[in-house]
Amino acid sequence: MAQVAFILLCHKDPDAIVQQATQLTAAGDYVAIHFDASADASDYRTLQSALSPNPNVVFSKRRVKCGWGEWSLVQATLHAVEAALHGFPRATHFYMISGDCAPIKSAGFAHRFLDDNDVDYIENHDFFDSNWIKTGFRKERLVYRHFFNERTQKRRFYTSLALQQRFGLTRQVPDDLQIMIGSQWWCLRRRTIEAVMEFAYARRDVMRFFRTTWIPDETFFQTLVHHLVPSREIENRTLTFLMFSDYGMPVNFYNDHYELLMGQNALFARKISAEATELRSRLGELYASDRMDFVISDEGRNLFDFLTGRGRIGRRFAQRFWESETSLGRSRELMIIACKKWHVAKRLVAAISHHTNIPAVEYLFNENETPLPDLGGIESSLEKRGRHRRALMRMLFEHYESDRMVICLDTSSIDLMADLFSDRATVRLLEIECSFDDDYLVGHAMRVGLAGPQTSPATLARLLPTIRHDMIYERDMIRDAKFANTTRIRETAGTDENAAALAQFLSVSPEVAQTLAQTPYLFVD
Repeated sequence: MAQVAFILLCHKDPDAIVQQATQLTAAGDYVAIHFDASADASDYRTLQSALSPNPNVVFSKRRVKCGWGEWSLVQATLHAVEAALHGFPRATHFYMISGDCAPIKSAGFAHRFLDDNDVDYIENHDFFDSNWIKTGFRKERLVYRHFFNERTQKRRFYTSLALQQRFGLTRQVPDDLQIMIGSQWWCLRRRTIEAVMEFAYARRDVMRFFRTTWIPDETFFQTLVHHLVPSREIENRTLTFLMFSDYGMPVNFYNDHYELLMGQNALFARKISAEATELRSRLGELYASDRMDFVISDEGRNLFDFLTGRGRIGRRFAQRFWESETSLGRSRELMIIACKKWHVAKRLVAAISHHTNIPAVEYLFNENETPLPDLGGIESSLEKRGRHRRALMRMLFEHYESDRMVICLDTSSIDLMADLFSDRATVRLLEIECSFDDDYLVGHAMRVGLAGPQTSPATLARLLPTIRHDMIYERDMIRDAKFANTTRIRETAGTDENAAALAQFLSVSPEVAQTLAQTPYLFVD
């Protein structure tokens, strides 16, 4: 049976650290603590006093002052690993955590998971070829020497870098190493940790290289594990669930995130808010429990993106400078069908194509698979279509040799509608108002990745009101825009009422409009 030695780096809140270590060791696991040397000495004494009697807890024999982006973080980790190796000979796995981490599964589940998967869990991406680094320095992290902390010694940091760049003082990466990068939150088997430590003692040249590398905690263990362990024995992911905001800041979890965290495909999560004392207690009790029946839905990141990614009004599809003087054509007429239920709009479009000679295109700006003619590549992706939307529309008018055309848009595309309505062409809008019962909303959540077959009823119950409100919000935004030439058909309206709206929208005869309004199964889900 797996037994885990947690490598705990911390620098504050000794009471929370005592609680964390006590909860983890109560399940039979171990904790090796490195407490930042720059922290309050009284806090360290509190930790020692409370945890020294616990035989499953050890402290690093040496403590260092840690700084973000510095080698000191790796050095602190090595000190804690060394203490764990000597103090816990029965430990089979070594799991890197911080004081902000907490378990989201039971110890029994975690141990069985590790027993069933004889691999190391560490993010392992090629430093140069991957896109893991989103912003900031890339090769500069490695080819220049970094002696100062960018956050606390900014002037010295950038002066040193500028001088090295000016005089070409670059260095080579050790010849036999492929530099890898990834999250610092890893879980490694004992034999891997022992191999890493042996390599570190033997290869002083590698240690010197990483000592002056910028943010080495994202490259040191990742590179050495890749160098020492066959790739088939490395799982390229972390077992710690974490998310980042659009601003690159870690997302904090609070008391009401308990069920969401348990449903993620991970063993731990960070960051648990310091204020979420109830969540910390519940997760600690969970780790000590004998629960094994976890339902993994893994929808956390999609939910976060959905709930926080609504966007600022008007930020999307803003007019580009090269489009400011373009037009679809003053004599042309564009008719937009806005509908959240795509299958309803598609049925109406099919009927329009069958009963009229008006070209009709489905969700060309929302669905990549929408059938489109060959237009020289501009139609090849949603990104290109959105970036060059007016050019695309002009080419479609020309392809169909028509001055009238119908397209479908999702109701979320309010900014695209506004852009098209600002054109000199005549633009009309038909809003299709549909009913949304819970079954449809559940299906919608699954289609867009907000939920899965294993999502719990409790999670769905919290999610559905948000989705319903989102759809109402989109409808209200369209109406608040007060677009000219707007008509509406409704699922709850009679055929005559809908026919009148369709006749006005398409400028077709009452007979044709009546036929369209009677499209079989138009509103059926």
